[in-house]
Amino acid sequence: MHKCTYSLIPTPLRHILKVFKALSDETRLRIVNLLLERECAVCEIMQAMGISQTRASRGLTALHNVGLLKAKRDGLWVLYSIDEEEVRKSYACLTELIRNALEDNQLASLDRQRLKGSVRESPCIERARVLGR
Repeated sequence: MHKCTYSLIPTPLRHILKVFKALSDETRLRIVNLLLERECAVCEIMQAMGISQTRASRGLTALHNVGLLKAKRDGLWVLYSIDEEEVRKSYACLTELIRNALEDNQLASLDRQRLKGSVRESPCIERARVLGR
């Protein structure tokens, strides 16, 4: 079997491969689903999806690293959102494709519903206390 190496792939195509690789994970795709609703802190992602802080942070980092997300600090929290400008410039229909694909997905719908009740409290505040912030 022939293994493809990144060094032989032109740079723009290499970046597209990284983006699709980031989106090929269920957790990361569920995170994008939530961020299409609104910006979120890690603790809100954790609450909505019922996952650990580590898993949420790793998913957010992977999506941020390929340029799909932007992050901004707001007091104790780092808020993540879809980088609409970057996505629109490079991947015009990507967010609409994801939104349409997950529209009738039961788990994605449950995540969106739980997001409505999530708050920027407990895990984020507790973590901030542990870190001395």
